[in-house]
Amino acid sequence: MRALYLDIFSGISGDMFIGAMLDLGIDAHQLEHELRKLPLRGYHLHTARGQKASISGVKFQVHVTDEEHDDNGGNHAPGHHHPHEPEQGHEHQQKHHEHSHAHEHHQHRSDHDHEQHHGRNFSEIKQLIAQSSLSDWVKQRSIAVFERIAIAEGRIHDVPAEQVHFHEVGAVDSIVDIVGACITLELLGKPRVLAAPVVEGTGWIDCAHGRFPIPAPATLAILGARKIPVSQSEEPNELVTPTGAALLAEFVENFGPMRNLTAQKIGFGLGQRDNKTRPNVLRAILGDVLQQSSPHDWELDTVAVLEANLDDLNPEILGYFVEQALTAGALEVFYTPVQMKKNRPGALLTLLCAESEADRFCELIFQETSTFGVRRHAAERRKLTREFTS
Repeated sequence: MRALYLDIFSGISGDMFIGAMLDLGIDAHQLEHELRKLPLRGYHLHTARGQKASISGVKFQVHVTDEEHDDNGGNHAPGHHHPHEPEQGHEHQQKHHEHSHAHEHHQHRSDHDHEQHHGRNFSEIKQLIAQSSLSDWVKQRSIAVFERIAIAEGRIHDVPAEQVHFHEVGAVDSIVDIVGACITLELLGKPRVLAAPVVEGTGWIDCAHGRFPIPAPATLAILGARKIPVSQSEEPNELVTPTGAALLAEFVENFGPMRNLTAQKIGFGLGQRDNKTRPNVLRAILGDVLQQSSPHDWELDTVAVLEANLDDLNPEILGYFVEQALTAGALEVFYTPVQMKKNRPGALLTLLCAESEADRFCELIFQETSTFGVRRHAAERRKLTREFTS
């Protein structure tokens, strides 16, 4: 099965994602051609090869311009470079992108920015995308990514999602990053998307509303809504931006280490900053995931097996837990009669789930049963190939 694996050891942002897709072989001019289908002015693209910690990759940037003085009449201006050309204009890039990987902390811009630029809310951005000539798939997925950000920001600022405001500078580069990411996935053939566990940095970020600890409020809310676990590293910088979090939440099926993945192409998307503890790059791996063990007609996958011994739990509570766990998305839940200490009767509770969901179901077991401990291990499954027909 064709798969794209995002190795997010140094986080993810929208521009890093597109840079990695370009390094995998997506044509920059084809991406730009597709982006022109959006009725959006006031920007031009810059793509160039560069290095981070001696790792060669592609740096993708959206340069926001003054619409009234954009002599190129749209989304292309001098300064566009092919990914295989050397990088130019480094000083301008440093000034344009001072924050973290990227540039899209929505709702965190100053009132001065708001006065100088018209703004779009989520409802207007949704209409902008829907009325474009992009493919239906790109429209649907782009709006879905924006919706995840709008819902998170709406809850943080206590406003309806439709009214979440994206200031003009942020709206332009965010729209290009999000729609561009969806375009590259379509150009890549809409592969299955997998990712490594989410790693964030530590420290503080300065926003218009004050200082906030990393992860940023929107990033944490977006990942939490999808129940994606986050672990912090010792890197004293933001690694995962809200746009990066929304792309993960929308597209990634499963988070975990690489399993049975044969790498065919490897791309690196470069961030702007030089990190302290790790190269500021996103590694994207395109390849095939082994699904069948020839010559057998079955599929292979791996699940987490959670087990707990129970000898002091009311059977009615155990039955309720089984229903609750299945409703929460467990693959299977059952219990087996066993003999416990002092020959007391008990039950062995067994729960199967996706590996990325193991901690969530461990928490559920601790909350709803009387056990003090849960055993966890990974198990390979062989499943007969099957299909549903009407």
